[in-house]
Amino acid sequence: MTSHERRLGNRIPLEIFMNEYLQDRPHRALTVNISESGMFVNKIAASFSRRSRVVGLEFSLPGLADTIWARGEICYDTFDDHLHGQGIRFTGMPKSYSRLLRDFCIEKRREQLAGLLERIRRTRAH
Repeated sequence: MTSHERRLGNRIPLEIFMNEYLQDRPHRALTVNISESGMFVNKIAASFSRRSRVVGLEFSLPGLADTIWARGEICYDTFDDHLHGQGIRFTGMPKSYSRLLRDFCIEKRREQLAGLLERIRRTRAH
């Protein structure tokens, strides 16, 4: 793994609202992508001060009834005029939630691959 590639898994595009807990205070965020090992989220840019890189995470995956609770570590920050982006690595998650997330990611990757293969077939048919 190069210094430019810090991720442990291929991320899947996913936009869902979720809660990030910093020092027991909830902050609303929107995911950009997710994998079995982490996620990237955007929040409204606000004054920035952090005592810890450890966060609590609460989110629900599309099509699943369970709310997933996890612990994460902020590994990357990016800022612009409006958004604060964060790369978060999962550091703790119950096994049952980990399996739900893994199965969700596998299914989404299969759907992406099937769509790509279908586009290739259509292109070759023409």
